[in-house]
Amino acid sequence: MASAAEQLAANVNFGVFAKATDLKKRIWFTVLALVVYRLGTWIPIPGVDPHVMADLFKQSGGGLLGMFDMLAGGALQRMTIFALAIMPYISASIIMQLMTTIVPSLEQIKKEGEAGRKKINQYTRYLTVIIAAMQAYGIAVGLEGMTGSTGSAVMMDNHLLFRFSTVVTLVGGTVFLMWLGEQITARGIGQGTSLIIMAGIVAELPGALAGTLELGRTGALPVLLIIGLLLLSVAIIYFIVFVERAQRRIIVQYPKRQVGNKMYGGESSHLPLKINTPGVIPPIFASSLLLMPVTVAQFATAGGPEWLTTFTVLMGRGQPLYLALYTLLIVFFAFFYTAVVFNPVDTAENLKKYGGFIPGIRPGKNTSDYLDYVLTRLTVLGAAYLTALSVLPELLIAKWSVPFYFGGTSLLIVVSVTMDTVAQVQSHLLAHQYEGLIKKARLRGRRG
Repeated sequence: MASAAEQLAANVNFGVFAKATDLKKRIWFTVLALVVYRLGTWIPIPGVDPHVMADLFKQSGGGLLGMFDMLAGGALQRMTIFALAIMPYISASIIMQLMTTIVPSLEQIKKEGEAGRKKINQYTRYLTVIIAAMQAYGIAVGLEGMTGSTGSAVMMDNHLLFRFSTVVTLVGGTVFLMWLGEQITARGIGQGTSLIIMAGIVAELPGALAGTLELGRTGALPVLLIIGLLLLSVAIIYFIVFVERAQRRIIVQYPKRQVGNKMYGGESSHLPLKINTPGVIPPIFASSLLLMPVTVAQFATAGGPEWLTTFTVLMGRGQPLYLALYTLLIVFFAFFYTAVVFNPVDTAENLKKYGGFIPGIRPGKNTSDYLDYVLTRLTVLGAAYLTALSVLPELLIAKWSVPFYFGGTSLLIVVSVTMDTVAQVQSHLLAHQYEGLIKKARLRGRRG
């Protein structure tokens, strides 16, 4: 039987949405922030010829460079002020999360509550600037020796001012996106960083679809293959929604207790464990870590050492080294982020504290061991699911040169972020309905 909250959520309609003033403000703020982001992806950095850059990207846009451009919403191909996108911030977040589990002093700061969280966030921002500066400098140096198919140089001026302006512009763009994502999270609706990535993918999706249809018109891709890819995309979306909503519900029983002449408690509840606890984080984190060295390497192959060219080739689309590293990183972050989000020991202690227990399992250590056992099995399934979504489309892309936007990673990001955002909208509407019910009850009480 549906709970009162679920019944109330099912009755949400546009009339309630029209009255939710705070929610509408949040949605408008989010939309305007994403519009600002998209405008920035069309502003080129000083000293770069965008036409030559686009021509060069077509020649070397395979491998992770193409995936980076997908996550950047096409800003890398146009070499705009947001060419690095939000990836340095994600890389810094990964490093800080790993460091908080290794360095005792950072672990202690993390346990300080809100004050500790603010310190960790500040350290993450500083690290973001350092990573962005390193990547920006590598790109600036690589661009100096690159030419398009016509022999024209990518950069219009060849002097130190170009390096300085490129580093400042790209780092400033990344810092601005980091700030914009935090503002969306605090004042808008949804998770800011994920929404920025999703906005870039969705904005480039029509162009990718048009390009695929054009390949079918010219005969470069068979029509049946294009139809099969579209049907596969629909099937992947359905599969993602099914898995993301799937739960393993562990029954939790609470004992009865007598207070005076009345009996309280005795009800049963459940502890929901998702199959994919970390969500879209592992593929994004894995892509971000792989993109840090490869982006600089692919730009610096012209005139660079031979081993750098070999490394770039090995990290190409569908290559064994790339697929192996990508798979290992996805599995690692699936287990790592699950351990960060859900702690079986703390959950078992909280159940024991409030008198809850799992039928057939003794409270305390036995409960934590049981939760860890169930969570490990679920994480194995979740990691396999994420790996299949991320790696199998890579093989299709390597064989038929299908646009990245039809791959499992992009669809996973779009569907997961959309579901999370819709859930937040529903929670705001639910809170607004509860506020309306409380106000009506107070008015009736005053009249009575």
